[in-house]
Amino acid sequence: MTNDPAFWLCVSNADYEASLEPRKVYEGLPDSDAQKLGMIRVIDESGEDYLFPVSLFHPIALPHDVAVAVHRLAV
Repeated sequence: MTNDPAFWLCVSNADYEASLEPRKVYEGLPDSDAQKLGMIRVIDESGEDYLFPVSLFHPIALPHDVAVAVHRLAV
């Protein structure tokens, strides 16, 4: 799981309108059990992590300095 994408772009909030914002970047957490179920674990703006269907997201790669800055914003 160490090669899992660290960041995910929300491409749909179908059935999760109150929880997800399309076009927003979410930081992901490795979760092999969730992956087996077709889900991913992402951290929201409150700092809490939740499971969502992977079909609602697209993995993205950020330049290292941008990834560090985004991660620091969540801490």
